Amino acid sequence: MRHHLDEFLAHLAVERGLAQNTLESYRLDLEGFMAYCRQRNLELDLPRRDAIMGYLVELKKNGRSPATVSRRLSALKTFCKFLIHEGVREDDPTANLDSPRLAQRLPRVLTPEEVDLLLSQPRVGEPAGVRDKAMLELIYATGIRVSELISLDVDHVNLEQSMVRCLGKGSRERIVPLGRVASDFVSEYLARGRAKLTKGKPCAALFVNQHGRRLTRQGFWKIIKKYARQARIEKDITPHTMRHSFATHLLENGADLRSVQEMLGHADITTTQIYTHVSKARLKEVYRQNHPRA
Repeated sequence: MRHHLDEFLAHLAVERGLAQNTLESYRLDLEGFMAYCRQRNLELDLPRRDAIMGYLVELKKNGRSPATVSRRLSALKTFCKFLIHEGVREDDPTANLDSPRLAQRLPRVLTPEEVDLLLSQPRVGEPAGVRDKAMLELIYATGIRVSELISLDVDHVNLEQSMVRCLGKGSRERIVPLGRVASDFVSEYLARGRAKLTKGKPCAALFVNQHGRRLTRQGFWKIIKKYARQARIEKDITPHTMRHSFATHLLENGADLRSVQEMLGHADITTTQIYTHVSKARLKEVYRQNHPRA
């Protein structure tokens, strides 16, 4: 089975262009199944249905969450489909095996007023403050992931056309509109902030730290946490909160789901549909607080 696993991971990397983190998740999930088989002296060349069912039962007995069980079954399903496609086997041992039902967690979002409060915190009279203001405005204006934000180079932003070119999951490139306000602050950062931070040293990165090197994910996480504390926003704000807020506010103001999907870079529109539930939940809360007979 190890030989088939290596071929499967190579297929995912070369043919489907999946990111290294995704490949590592597949590897760990499938190696978990292989370890289960070894512990029970099930020396299998290929996954067998009874072994897979036993493995899923074992995961549940050990208190693994429905999300974990679902993910591991999904990895096995994808692996088995690959084996069938390659002609290694004819049947699918995962056929009709259903994933456990997952409780749908609605993403935490900020209200437009909270966003305004957060974005007003950076002190734009200093280079780091101009940078922070530009970053916060850009991530809220585009909904890009924090990994995409810190990966931006200077030439990825077209201020004349107000567009940002970013590389998402699976190395998929997409172009996202950049609003006027965010565009103005990025322009200001480039004009009077970035050069002072880089101290004239060459660096392709758009957003740099105090040492003139590309800002890290951890660096941005600390920045947004600092401004959330300053603004005294009690919600637990993470970089992804801005992405959630971007999508929710677009839909609440009439944007169509397909356009939001394209801007977020979701491969499947069902991933984007979670934000319609957030909008409905917000409407219910507004109704409950304001209607006299609610």
